[in-house]
Amino acid sequence: MMLQLGNTVPNFIQQSSEGKINFYDWAGNSWVVLFSHPADYTPVCTTELGSVAKLKPEFEKRCVKVIALSVDDVDSHNGWINDINQTQNTTVNYPIIADVDKSVSNLYGMIHPDANAKVTVRTVFVIDPQKKLRLTITYPPSTGRNFKEILRVIDSLQLTDNYSVATPVDWVDGEDVVVAPSIPTEDAKQKFPKGVTEIKSYLRMTPQPNK
Repeated sequence: MMLQLGNTVPNFIQQSSEGKINFYDWAGNSWVVLFSHPADYTPVCTTELGSVAKLKPEFEKRCVKVIALSVDDVDSHNGWINDINQTQNTTVNYPIIADVDKSVSNLYGMIHPDANAKVTVRTVFVIDPQKKLRLTITYPPSTGRNFKEILRVIDSLQLTDNYSVATPVDWVDGEDVVVAPSIPTEDAKQKFPKGVTEIKSYLRMTPQPNK
Protein backbone atom coordinates (compact mmCIF):
# COMPACT_ATOMS: atom_id res chain seq x y z
CA MET A 1 0.00 0.00 0.00
CA MET A 2 1.30 3.45 -0.92
CA LEU A 3 -0.04 6.05 1.48
CA GLN A 4 -0.17 9.58 0.10
CA LEU A 5 -0.68 12.88 1.86
CA GLY A 6 -4.37 13.43 2.57
CA ASN A 7 -5.19 9.72 2.67
CA THR A 8 -7.00 8.31 5.67
CA VAL A 9 -4.48 6.06 7.37
CA PRO A 10 -5.58 2.48 8.04
CA ASN A 11 -6.45 1.23 11.49
CA PHE A 12 -4.62 -1.71 13.03
CA ILE A 13 -4.56 -3.79 16.18
CA GLN A 14 -1.14 -4.89 17.37
CA GLN A 15 0.73 -5.70 20.56
CA SER A 16 3.02 -3.07 22.06
CA SER A 17 5.24 -2.43 25.05
CA GLU A 18 2.12 -1.01 26.74
CA GLY A 19 -0.28 -3.81 25.79
CA LYS A 20 -2.56 -4.42 22.82
CA ILE A 21 -3.30 -1.24 20.87
CA ASN A 22 -6.22 -0.48 18.58
CA PHE A 23 -4.62 2.42 16.76
CA TYR A 24 -7.77 4.49 16.12
CA ASP A 25 -8.94 4.08 19.70
CA TRP A 26 -5.51 4.87 21.08
CA ALA A 27 -5.16 7.98 18.90
CA GLY A 28 -8.59 9.34 19.81
CA ASN A 29 -8.88 12.99 18.78
CA SER A 30 -5.17 13.72 19.00
CA TRP A 31 -2.53 14.32 16.40
CA VAL A 32 -0.14 11.37 16.17
CA VAL A 33 3.52 10.92 15.30
CA LEU A 34 4.11 7.28 14.33
CA PHE A 35 7.77 6.55 13.74
CA SER A 36 9.20 3.20 12.75
CA HIS A 37 12.49 1.44 13.37
CA PRO A 38 14.20 -1.49 11.68
CA ALA A 39 14.80 -3.55 14.80
CA ASP A 40 15.56 -3.31 18.51
CA TYR A 41 19.06 -2.68 19.84
CA THR A 42 20.10 -0.52 16.91
CA PRO A 43 22.40 2.39 17.79
CA VAL A 44 20.89 5.33 15.91
CA CYS A 45 17.35 4.38 16.89
CA THR A 46 18.38 4.08 20.54
CA THR A 47 19.32 7.76 20.49
CA GLU A 48 16.10 8.66 18.67
CA LEU A 49 13.76 6.94 21.11
CA GLY A 50 15.56 8.63 23.98
CA SER A 51 15.19 12.03 22.33
CA VAL A 52 11.45 11.53 21.74
CA ALA A 53 10.99 10.59 25.41
CA LYS A 54 12.64 13.86 26.44
CA LEU A 55 10.56 15.83 23.93
CA LYS A 56 7.25 14.23 24.89
CA PRO A 57 6.10 17.31 26.91
CA GLU A 58 6.58 19.40 23.76
CA PHE A 59 4.44 16.99 21.76
CA GLU A 60 1.78 16.99 24.49
CA LYS A 61 1.62 20.81 24.43
CA ARG A 62 0.56 20.44 20.79
CA CYS A 63 -1.98 17.67 21.56
CA VAL A 64 0.23 15.11 19.84
CA LYS A 65 0.65 11.49 20.87
CA VAL A 66 3.83 9.65 19.93
CA ILE A 67 4.17 5.96 19.18
CA ALA A 68 7.11 3.96 17.85
CA LEU A 69 7.23 0.71 15.88
CA SER A 70 9.84 -2.02 15.58
CA VAL A 71 9.58 -5.47 14.07
CA ASP A 72 10.78 -7.28 17.20
CA ASP A 73 8.58 -8.66 19.98
CA VAL A 74 7.44 -7.15 23.27
CA ASP A 75 10.05 -8.94 25.38
CA SER A 76 12.76 -7.56 23.14
CA HIS A 77 11.20 -4.08 23.34
CA ASN A 78 11.21 -4.18 27.13
CA GLY A 79 14.88 -5.07 27.23
CA TRP A 80 15.70 -2.36 24.71
CA ILE A 81 13.71 0.20 26.69
CA ASN A 82 15.93 -0.52 29.68
CA ASP A 83 18.99 0.18 27.54
CA ILE A 84 17.46 3.38 26.15
CA ASN A 85 16.62 4.66 29.62
CA GLN A 86 20.14 3.89 30.84
CA THR A 87 22.16 5.18 27.91
CA GLN A 88 20.03 8.23 27.06
CA ASN A 89 19.36 9.28 30.66
CA THR A 90 15.59 9.31 30.21
CA THR A 91 12.45 7.20 30.65
CA VAL A 92 10.65 5.91 27.57
CA ASN A 93 7.09 7.11 28.21
CA TYR A 94 5.19 6.02 25.10
CA PRO A 95 4.38 2.67 23.46
CA ILE A 96 6.53 0.78 20.98
CA ILE A 97 4.49 -1.40 18.63
CA ALA A 98 5.70 -4.99 18.34
CA ASP A 99 5.22 -5.52 14.60
CA VAL A 100 6.62 -9.05 14.56
CA ASP A 101 4.56 -10.15 11.56
CA LYS A 102 5.30 -6.85 9.75
CA SER A 103 1.57 -6.37 9.21
CA VAL A 104 1.64 -2.67 10.16
CA SER A 105 4.88 -2.10 8.24
CA ASN A 106 3.26 -3.53 5.12
CA LEU A 107 -0.07 -1.78 5.76
CA TYR A 108 1.69 1.59 5.88
CA GLY A 109 4.09 0.86 3.02
CA MET A 110 7.22 1.07 5.16
CA ILE A 111 9.04 -1.89 3.62
CA HIS A 112 10.80 -1.20 0.33
CA PRO A 113 10.55 -4.21 -2.01
CA ASP A 114 14.10 -3.86 -3.37
CA ALA A 115 15.93 -3.48 -0.06
CA ASN A 116 16.49 -5.28 3.21
CA ALA A 117 13.13 -5.29 4.99
CA LYS A 118 14.61 -4.49 8.38
CA VAL A 119 16.95 -1.75 7.19
CA THR A 120 14.22 0.18 5.38
CA VAL A 121 11.51 0.29 8.06
CA ARG A 122 12.40 3.83 9.14
CA THR A 123 9.64 6.30 8.37
CA VAL A 124 7.90 9.12 10.24
CA PHE A 125 4.15 9.66 9.79
CA VAL A 126 2.33 12.73 11.08
CA ILE A 127 -1.41 12.04 11.31
CA ASP A 128 -4.10 14.57 12.19
CA PRO A 129 -7.18 14.05 14.42
CA GLN A 130 -9.27 13.08 11.37
CA LYS A 131 -6.75 10.23 10.75
CA LYS A 132 -5.46 11.98 7.62
CA LEU A 133 -1.81 11.61 6.71
CA ARG A 134 -0.18 15.04 6.75
CA LEU A 135 3.55 14.28 6.50
CA THR A 136 5.88 11.37 5.73
CA ILE A 137 9.66 11.34 5.91
CA THR A 138 11.75 8.23 5.25
CA TYR A 139 15.33 8.32 6.50
CA PRO A 140 18.37 6.24 5.53
CA PRO A 141 19.67 3.96 8.30
CA SER A 142 22.81 6.03 8.86
CA THR A 143 21.05 9.33 9.60
CA GLY A 144 19.39 10.14 12.90
CA ARG A 145 16.07 11.91 12.68
CA ASN A 146 15.51 15.51 13.78
CA PHE A 147 12.41 15.46 15.97
CA LYS A 148 12.61 19.19 16.60
CA GLU A 149 11.95 19.51 12.87
CA ILE A 150 8.90 17.28 13.29
CA LEU A 151 7.67 19.63 16.03
CA ARG A 152 8.27 22.59 13.70
CA VAL A 153 6.20 20.97 10.95
CA ILE A 154 3.37 20.24 13.39
CA ASP A 155 3.42 23.90 14.48
CA SER A 156 3.09 24.86 10.82
CA LEU A 157 0.31 22.37 10.10
CA GLN A 158 -1.73 23.39 13.13
CA LEU A 159 -1.30 27.09 12.35
CA THR A 160 -2.10 26.85 8.65
CA ASP A 161 -5.13 24.65 9.28
CA ASN A 162 -6.71 27.52 11.18
CA TYR A 163 -5.51 30.63 9.31
CA SER A 164 -5.17 31.57 5.64
CA VAL A 165 -1.39 31.54 5.75
CA ALA A 166 1.61 29.42 4.84
CA THR A 167 4.98 29.23 6.56
CA PRO A 168 8.18 30.26 4.74
CA VAL A 169 11.57 28.58 4.65
CA ASP A 170 13.08 27.76 8.05
CA TRP A 171 10.06 29.28 9.82
CA VAL A 172 9.69 28.67 13.53
CA ASP A 173 6.75 29.44 15.79
CA GLY A 174 6.46 33.19 16.39
CA GLU A 175 7.96 34.38 13.12
CA ASP A 176 6.19 36.12 10.23
CA VAL A 177 4.14 34.00 7.86
CA VAL A 178 3.08 34.14 4.22
CA VAL A 179 -0.39 35.40 3.27
CA ALA A 180 -2.25 32.83 1.17
CA PRO A 181 -2.08 33.76 -2.56
CA SER A 182 -5.87 33.36 -2.85
CA ILE A 183 -6.49 36.47 -0.71
CA PRO A 184 -6.29 39.87 -2.50
CA THR A 185 -3.96 42.31 -0.76
CA GLU A 186 -6.71 44.72 0.28
CA ASP A 187 -8.70 41.87 1.80
CA ALA A 188 -5.57 40.61 3.50
CA LYS A 189 -5.08 43.96 5.20
CA GLN A 190 -8.53 43.61 6.71
CA LYS A 191 -8.04 39.97 7.61
CA PHE A 192 -4.63 40.51 9.21
CA PRO A 193 -4.84 43.72 11.26
CA LYS A 194 -1.25 43.36 12.49
CA GLY A 195 -0.17 44.45 9.02
CA VAL A 196 0.70 43.06 5.61
CA THR A 197 4.06 43.66 3.93
CA GLU A 198 3.89 43.29 0.16
CA ILE A 199 7.31 42.21 -1.12
CA LYS A 200 5.89 41.13 -4.47
CA SER A 201 2.29 40.86 -5.56
CA TYR A 202 2.50 37.12 -4.90
CA LEU A 203 4.72 37.34 -1.79
CA ARG A 204 3.11 39.06 1.19
CA MET A 205 4.11 38.64 4.81
CA THR A 206 2.20 39.18 8.03
CA PRO A 207 2.96 38.60 11.71
CA GLN A 208 1.85 35.21 12.95
CA PRO A 209 -1.89 35.75 13.54
CA ASN A 210 -2.24 33.69 16.73
CA LYS A 211 0.63 35.36 18.59
